[in-house]
Amino acid sequence: MEILIKASQFILSLSLLIVLHELGHFIPAKLFKTRVEKFYLFFDYKFSLFKKKIGETVYGIGWIPLGGYVKISGMIDESMDTEQMALPPKAWEFRSKPAWQRLIIMLGGVFVNFILGIFIYTMLMYTYGEKFLPNENVKDGVWVQDSLAINLGIQTGDKILTIDGDKIEKFSELTLGFVNGNDFQIERNGAVVDKEIPEDFISQLVDRGNDAGAILLPRYPFTIAGISENSPNINADLKPKDIIVAINGNAVKYFDEAQAELNKFKTQYITVTVKRAFETKEVPVKVTENGKLGVRLGQLNFKDLEKLGYYTFADIDYTFAEAIPAGWNKSWKTLTDYVKQLKKIFNPSTGAYKGLGGFISIGSIFPSEWSAQSFWNITAFLSIMLGFMNLLPIPALDGGHVVFTVWEIITGKKPGDKFLEYAQITGFILLIALLLFANGNDIFKLFT
Repeated sequence: MEILIKASQFILSLSLLIVLHELGHFIPAKLFKTRVEKFYLFFDYKFSLFKKKIGETVYGIGWIPLGGYVKISGMIDESMDTEQMALPPKAWEFRSKPAWQRLIIMLGGVFVNFILGIFIYTMLMYTYGEKFLPNENVKDGVWVQDSLAINLGIQTGDKILTIDGDKIEKFSELTLGFVNGNDFQIERNGAVVDKEIPEDFISQLVDRGNDAGAILLPRYPFTIAGISENSPNINADLKPKDIIVAINGNAVKYFDEAQAELNKFKTQYITVTVKRAFETKEVPVKVTENGKLGVRLGQLNFKDLEKLGYYTFADIDYTFAEAIPAGWNKSWKTLTDYVKQLKKIFNPSTGAYKGLGGFISIGSIFPSEWSAQSFWNITAFLSIMLGFMNLLPIPALDGGHVVFTVWEIITGKKPGDKFLEYAQITGFILLIALLLFANGNDIFKLFT
């Protein structure tokens, strides 16, 4: 059921993005009186799941869910209709239009993707606002358990000041910052320390497989969720939601501090002080040989952590006017972060290529339960990603056509049809190779 929910969201998001992207080509083509022969969601090799001709255009749904297309008359595209191109140009064909009109038609899809991403982020800011833990409010430093964080030279209690010289606004963005960054700065015991991020950091992150996630956590209190069945403290007066605030009279604020104290009293009977609602209570317990109490750990929500004075969270509401620049800034950061990651993918020494994923990877980022906020957040990200990818100067993509058209505008010389045909074939082969590699990566990860 979980896979079905993820897949349904992925297909819905992908379909929406494809239709709107192709509409970005379709509308200016019609405005410039250019004939559009087909408008398809997914590819229709040999047959279609659905098709209907309205006017001069056939609208349909193909059976190969790898994208979509509009077939514009007189244009060398993925249809590779060389027979049409061998005939004399007609007034309604793409090749007969001025270069500036052809440029607008080709940029239409990318333009829609970027505008859509900005619009969705703007509406998310307006509807939900932002709720996050500011990095500067993690005043007692981070909690380090992950081996990657240890390899970076980070210790529990360190404060992350900057990555590549930039302050990190949200604590949740630290891991992404390390992925995109080259160096960082921490504060440890009042001293500022500069450190470098290993070039193969992304490779190490990818190699963790399903364990990949945040490498740093904020420090949490020792909150009890329950007592394990084989615990030596099964009959101790410990209750769910109790917070341990002292070990044998030594005050502890965070779990890591409590664990360090417990390690001093392995196999011994001690007293722990717990905070329970509006009272504190001393409870006799036994420490196991592993320095544990045999309890299940609980987590407090933002509201409880703030009420207890551990952290101050940002809770920002936006008016519609305020949401517009906030949505723009979110879109710009999404785009720049994606470009940084793409640069690292093309650098083999980073090992980032191992993290390149296909449809399985993209589908897996959708939540296993329906959430409108998550769905639209991911759709906005994918829209900006799709817009940038289509802008790359690869012949089979919109960016390739844009490059040739801009060259024509600058030089006054139009590339020959044969050249465009061979360029389209070359670009198509490159895209198929990339598609096979990305989805092959997904399959490899499934079996490893």
